[in-house]
Amino acid sequence: MPIPGTWGSTVGGVTEVVARRCREHDGDERSLREALLEHFRARVPFAWHAWALSDPETEVAISPLATVPDPLLAQLPGIIRRRYLTRVNRWDCLAVPVTSLHRETAGQLDRSLLHRELLGPSGIGDVAVVVFRDAFGLWAWLDLWRRADEPRFSDAELRILGEDAPVVTEALRRAQARSFDLPVSSTPPAGPAVLFLSPELAVLGQTPDTDAYLRTLLPTERDRQPVPAGAYNVAAALIASEAGVFDHPPVARVRPVGGTWLTFRAARVQADRLPEDRDIAVTIALSSPAERRSLYGLAHALTPRERELVDLLAGGADTRAIAAAMHLSEHTVQDHLKSVSAKTGTRNRRTLLSRLAGR
Repeated sequence: MPIPGTWGSTVGGVTEVVARRCREHDGDERSLREALLEHFRARVPFAWHAWALSDPETEVAISPLATVPDPLLAQLPGIIRRRYLTRVNRWDCLAVPVTSLHRETAGQLDRSLLHRELLGPSGIGDVAVVVFRDAFGLWAWLDLWRRADEPRFSDAELRILGEDAPVVTEALRRAQARSFDLPVSSTPPAGPAVLFLSPELAVLGQTPDTDAYLRTLLPTERDRQPVPAGAYNVAAALIASEAGVFDHPPVARVRPVGGTWLTFRAARVQADRLPEDRDIAVTIALSSPAERRSLYGLAHALTPRERELVDLLAGGADTRAIAAAMHLSEHTVQDHLKSVSAKTGTRNRRTLLSRLAGR
């Protein structure tokens, strides 16, 4: 039967369904998110959503999966910019894994810049936020939107979403870990690319290879421009960092399907202007070996000592050199290597190094 105070939600056995879906899923993270959205919607109805993966270290969004009201379709850059600048209901600094705009603002929804300037005028009422974080980083966050004429998210509904958050977090992290095992089937552009954005995130121009990079992330018909969502997010992170709202570097790593890891970075240009008036250059380049190793270790739940060992191994150190550098016995180093092998599913050092190198 429905839980009192919820919008037709039921609990019995549903968390088990999500747990089973997560355990059995062996595909990519996008198909996992699409499947889980239907389970969420069945228990906690919503009108629209935005579910973004996150770089676990910088907490900048990547690979968004979203639906928005028609009036907002053309305002994606503005939504992203305000989402980073909004000081309430933020994914990166919540004390709990699930909350809502109504709860965080005590019903004063216009305290949210995003709601005041875009969501409210477009007919959005409450927004539930689910954060997927574990000891190894922030892997994703999900915004669920309800219309202004629909009930706000109840405490019982938020509790339902919170019960699923840990198992979904682990599944998303494991999906990222599996991506390192996938073969590289597409050739990336030869060098870095740059996309130029205005302070309001309007596209001003780009270097020749930019289009090719963006299409690897979001395949698009040849006669349509790909949406530079990754560039919008790192640029918005830069703006929010300058405003003292976001305490992370404007950097994010993402792996295209069939491609190799890419790193997005944002920086201001035109030093002769006021800082807030300067345009933004977003560079897109192949991730460095160190950037890949860091993400590999976190996605596979390696401990800090195990990640240190992997760094030394990637640098060419043998067991004796690793033992000396880490002040361990060679026997303990071998134990750490066995643990790394078990967590990463690699049978030997050669396979591990190959995965780290993206081959």
